[in-house]
Amino acid sequence: MRTVAFVESDFTSLPRSHWTVLVQDVDRWDADVAALRVHELPSARDCTYVLPARDFALAPMVGGGASSLAELRAAEKLGVTREEVDVLAERVLEQLHTGGAADPAALRKSLGEHIRSLGDAGKRKGITTTLPLALGVLQADCRIRRVPVDGRLDQQRFRYTPWPDVPHFQGTLDGARAILAQHYWEWLGIASRAHFRWFSGFTVTAVKKAVAELGLEPVAGTDLLGTPASLTELRSYAVPPTPQVALIGWLDSLVLLRRDLDGITDEADRVHPLLAPARGTAAGGSLTDLPHQGIVDRGRLLGLWDYDPGAEDVVWAPITRLTAAQRLATQDAVARTAAYVRDDLGDNRGMSLDSPKARAPRLAALRAHAE
Repeated sequence: MRTVAFVESDFTSLPRSHWTVLVQDVDRWDADVAALRVHELPSARDCTYVLPARDFALAPMVGGGASSLAELRAAEKLGVTREEVDVLAERVLEQLHTGGAADPAALRKSLGEHIRSLGDAGKRKGITTTLPLALGVLQADCRIRRVPVDGRLDQQRFRYTPWPDVPHFQGTLDGARAILAQHYWEWLGIASRAHFRWFSGFTVTAVKKAVAELGLEPVAGTDLLGTPASLTELRSYAVPPTPQVALIGWLDSLVLLRRDLDGITDEADRVHPLLAPARGTAAGGSLTDLPHQGIVDRGRLLGLWDYDPGAEDVVWAPITRLTAAQRLATQDAVARTAAYVRDDLGDNRGMSLDSPKARAPRLAALRAHAE
């Protein structure tokens, strides 16, 4: 049976009889990829997201190819001109049209004499040859698309194929930015302009313009804005009287799209040593990204965790003083998550590039603060 390669509290709280449904959902995602109902595309901040077909045309408008442009500027210092990259890009596109989808290794083999090595200087900048530059330009222009090998999204091997029937956005750049803002508040319900500015990469002026016509309302006493429906729900919300502890990952939606750990931590807890790596200097010293996986209770960060595949167990530590009820609920959630990872996944990676070796310092830090 194929299993899901990440852990969410909603999954681990389900009995095993329900896990087959989750596996079927993963297979359905693969089917959607094959049918091009969803696809990985550079989008906001030029980061890659899995998007529904409705947003294929929106993605390049709000992404702007920032990553490929940055690489081109870095390559200029190595003597690579835009003209050289454009010529190679045309050769890549021609090869894909005639030879079919190909991975970078196959392209290097077929276009070897046209691809230039950038030597040790290029390695230091993370650009070993001119091929990634050409692929980046073609992707930013949506002339090619990246297809996961075997059609699976849960791995990092890709082929490239032409995209002759790519949909084009019918509207202005301002209109595209407004749609992205609308999506953002539909996903989150409540967020600040600063949150959206980080997510989108837009300027302050562009953010104000994108948000202006959304009909958002302020949350009293904060810089947060919410949709009317979200604010109605917030006003009627009653905090559960008993702990609702969940083990979440780095990419959980509670933290991913706002990048604001201050909003889910008590002020006294923000100086905890385990949170030191999360303190972003560019954000005025506020806490940004989770340095480990997170443990939350009713929207507040209680602690941090990671999985040790050697010990086959979850290692965790609190960042705040837990009540007796919270401690029992956390221990139960930890035990269930450890059993799920050990018996069904084998390991839990916080992201695709995570590995047991890279995790070792994090595990040591957690153990140093475990109770």
